[in-house]
This record gives sequence, structure tokens and C-alpha cells, in this order.
Amino acid sequence: DKPRREAILDLAKYTDKKICVKFTGGRQGEFSGYDQLLNLVMDDIEETLNDPETGLPAVPPRTRSLGLAVIRGTSLVLISPLDG
Repeated sequence: DKPRREAILDLAKYTDKKICVKFTGGRQGEFSGYDQLLNLVMDDIEETLNDPETGLPAVPPRTRSLGLAVIRGTSLVLISPLDG
């Protein structure tokens, strides 16, 4: 039998705490939970939209609300407290 791998990131300590999570593709939201594959359940997700012609963030910035979603943990970029 192979030894069990430990997760690089212990997400259990962030459950039920107000934190901001940012993902690739300009998405961010509030952490609600996770599964054994480290996919994250996120709430109040906002996605920053890019300009379709340049592929760069739109000026002025445009966002859309995605609400509640499950996002793959491999696209995680940053975890930080909501209150600074």
C-alpha cells in the first residue's frame, strides 16, 4: 500500500470564517466549504470580465455575479482574511 498523502493546504481551519479566495480567471468570493479533492464551495462569487478584443481586464472594470459555485482547487490563487 502507498502511504497516504497529506494535503498541502489545511482548509478545515478556514471553514465558517470570513475569508476571500481568489482564483485564476478573475474570480473571487467567500469560502463556504470543500471536498476531499480540495474543490471549494464558494458563495458571493464575482468574476472580473476581460475585454474580448485584447484579452486584458476591461476598462472600466466589468464584473458579473456568479453566486454559489463549486470551483476546482487547482485554480486557487490566494486566500486572505476579508477584514484586512
